[in-house]
Order: sequence, then structure tokens, then C-alpha cells
Amino acid sequence: MSLDDQPTSWLIDQDKITKYLLNLTHRSGGPKPRFFLAFGFAIERPQILAHALASHPILNPPGRERTMPLGYPRLVFEGPLETPDGRAPQIRTVWQCEHPTEARFLTAVPLTR
Repeated sequence: MSLDDQPTSWLIDQDKITKYLLNLTHRSGGPKPRFFLAFGFAIERPQILAHALASHPILNPPGRERTMPLGYPRLVFEGPLETPDGRAPQIRTVWQCEHPTEARFLTAVPLTR
């Protein structure tokens, strides 16, 4: 995917941040909150993680496009994430393109390289 083809809006549902990525009590999300909290993100300031995630595709182009058998195409980005404590862990973000100019955040996965 070229930079010209990338979406211009990166949409993130706040519940994905507060109820999953920063929620230590989520039944399947325990490792991810521990990861993000360790880098200075906080449940009291979900907008900071949302901003960092929305910046991730812009700072780590180009994304790899994945065509799904059913549904919308997805974009995958890998690279460093800006964090409150200044470290830059490697993560993968996955976005679903429901409109040519918009991508909706699906998930973030820490990379162990």
C-alpha cells in the first residue's frame, strides 16, 4: 500500500481502550493491559493511548494490506509506539478499512523481536 492510498482518519472506539487494552480484569486481555501500563499508559487517561495508537500507522508506513475472505480489507502496521515513559516498544496494529478514507482500530499486539 502506498502512502497516497492510506486512510486519512484513524478511528478508535474508546471502549476498546478502557474496557480491553487498559483493563486488567478483562477475561482475555490481561497481558495487553500489563504491557501498556508498564510503558506509562493509564486507565485514567485513555486518550493518551488512543492518540499513540492513532499515530502508529502514520509513523510506521506503509501498512500491509490483508484481504479478508469476507468483510472489509485490513491494514497491518508494525513498528515503535510512542509511550508516556519515552520508551518505544515494537507493536503491531491492525485496522479495518470500512471506507477508503477511514480505518477502524481492531487490535494492538506487542512484538517480541
